Amino acid sequence: MKYIVVTGGVVSGLGKGVTISSMGRLLQGCGLKVTSIKIDPYLNVDAGTMSPFEHGEVFVMGDGGESDLDLGNYERFLSISLTSDHNITTGKIYQTVISKERRGDYLGKTVQVVPHITDEIQDWIERVAHIPVDESSNEVADVCLIEVGGTVGDIESSVFLEALRQFQFRVGDDNFCLMFVSLVPILSQEQKTKPTQHV
Repeated sequence: MKYIVVTGGVVSGLGKGVTISSMGRLLQGCGLKVTSIKIDPYLNVDAGTMSPFEHGEVFVMGDGGESDLDLGNYERFLSISLTSDHNITTGKIYQTVISKERRGDYLGKTVQVVPHITDEIQDWIERVAHIPVDESSNEVADVCLIEVGGTVGDIESSVFLEALRQFQFRVGDDNFCLMFVSLVPILSQEQKTKPTQHV
């Protein structure tokens, strides 16, 4: 399995979701099977109770899960069927880790962001990436496209970025690619790259 991660910086709303969908379509054109995951670093478990004025419309998945609209765009663009597990939120990750701690899965260890939260994120990505999403076959995808919502530099996404930093060592350099979408403003007819350099 190959993993392509798309992050963004300087400002939000730059088109990471469109980048993922377009890249997925190009990969499909090359004969590869793709899947996608959207990481939303908010503490909500899903988008179902969030204000559409604050977050945008909710997309209802085939399994009834309420997720970010980007997953609906992935499904339509790429002709795939995703599950609610393809939308990872901070709330889902913490809920899972706390449930494991309560069951005693960590054998009395002190549960910490590193390694327990970061490991759970990596395990979730690997598990979900192997869920078949093509209804015409039961085959696992060749490439998993991952969008990290928000903007690099936001404190909320830092745990996911650390997990992905670790993940590249788990899956190997040949199987991991990081892309960064950024705004390069033009002021006085000159491109200004300093905001992107500081991300």
